[in-house]
Amino acid sequence: MDRTTPSGLPRPAAVDHSAHPHRWLLLAVLALAQLMVVLDGTIVNIALPDAQRELGMSDGDRTWVVTIYALAFGSLLLLGGRIADYWGRKRTFMVGMVGFAVASAIGGFAESTEMLLAARGLQGAFAALLAPASLAILTITFPSGKDRIKAFAVYGAIGGGGAAIGLLLGGVLTQYASWNWCLLVNVPIAIVAMAAGLPLIRESKAHGNTRYDLPGAILVVAGLASLVYGFSEAENGWARFETIAFLAAGVLILALFVFVESRVSNPLLPLRVLTNKVRGGAFLTSTLTGAALLGGILFLIFYFQIVLGYSPLKSGLASLPMTLAIMIGAATLSNLLPRTGVRLPMTVGPVVGAAGLIWLSFITVEGNYALEVLPGLILLGLGLAMIFVPLQNVALAGIDEHDAGVASAAVSATQQIGGSIGTALFTAVYTAGITSYMSSNGGQPAAQLEGLVSGYSTAFIWAGVALFLAAPIGYFMIRPSKEDLLKVPEVAPVG
Repeated sequence: MDRTTPSGLPRPAAVDHSAHPHRWLLLAVLALAQLMVVLDGTIVNIALPDAQRELGMSDGDRTWVVTIYALAFGSLLLLGGRIADYWGRKRTFMVGMVGFAVASAIGGFAESTEMLLAARGLQGAFAALLAPASLAILTITFPSGKDRIKAFAVYGAIGGGGAAIGLLLGGVLTQYASWNWCLLVNVPIAIVAMAAGLPLIRESKAHGNTRYDLPGAILVVAGLASLVYGFSEAENGWARFETIAFLAAGVLILALFVFVESRVSNPLLPLRVLTNKVRGGAFLTSTLTGAALLGGILFLIFYFQIVLGYSPLKSGLASLPMTLAIMIGAATLSNLLPRTGVRLPMTVGPVVGAAGLIWLSFITVEGNYALEVLPGLILLGLGLAMIFVPLQNVALAGIDEHDAGVASAAVSATQQIGGSIGTALFTAVYTAGITSYMSSNGGQPAAQLEGLVSGYSTAFIWAGVALFLAAPIGYFMIRPSKEDLLKVPEVAPVG
């Protein structure tokens, strides 16, 4: 193995992180941080109808409450990963926690749509510091072997289950407290995580060339923002000038970003991280899964509350089978993974999850939950467990210590950007489905609920297609060596 850093300097001596006496307690702290970040992507979904009524939000602003968090999170994650690498992972983790808690408090006390949207953007920005630091700490703390596999299985299961847990917790808080507490709940969680993590986490950072790639950071943020905004404009028509202009600008800016990254000496996202076939497949799978999960769940909640008239709590409870399926599937798979390998679950998982979303597309206005919803949620949960349990480990397979933070960030970034694009794209598809149904039924007011269900069904179908596309990626690209899967980046703790 190469004993120098990307700058040609000698590597620091390897450190035996297995000596950490409380590594499983540290895993609990990191899992709590991951839960808070992932949970916040969906916990607000349940509260959106109440928040919309209280703040007088339009339907477009309602969607942006979800999208702006995912967009800020995803577009700043690469920079956050480099900050974690260069500034120190423990330091970045703590600052991310403090900032996330403050932003959550601002959102919880929001008295206007603008204040809520600003708070959600700040939450995403600080989550972009917290998430890669957390995963990088996990990566360098656990040794090779079964402990590493189990740690990543727990962390990955939270990535999938946290979104579903957010729906249940959001329902409880909205119904028995207020929608504001869906944001304020992060404050005590952050305090507990910081108090527990401060004595447990060892500081570590990358060595060698640690200059920041600011042009790359500006280009990736601008490109992704333009792309997501273009998809959101598609709700008003795909052929509109604004839609085409923003989508085209996003593609061009991201192409320029790739060009810049291939030329600068210390890129924000080293192309060597992406061009590895296994990691590239993992990032594509993460993007498609994020789009299907966040986009699909949003419309499921709207169906529960707007069409079926469920209360926030009942909506959360109705989503619970997906959470249970993820937990059971993750626990089972973490024990089987050493024997089955990662390729099989990452090929079968998207097929099972897509089948669940397609099942949900057969919902009706009458809403037979046991027949139309429950089987779809169970299939979706099992499919997500098969994807998320091995995903983090695969995405970091064989990664060099110098790139541990940015590779960790890329995993979360692809999922969040997929979620923001998926939410915007499926909203446009949903709107088109409603318009098509209403126009074919003479726009009768009595057909309004049928039109909504038609829109939701269309969104579920497209989300299912997006998730299914991850299956061939898993089969043809996810073939890591055993050595890469069990490799631990060599990091010398600071101090």
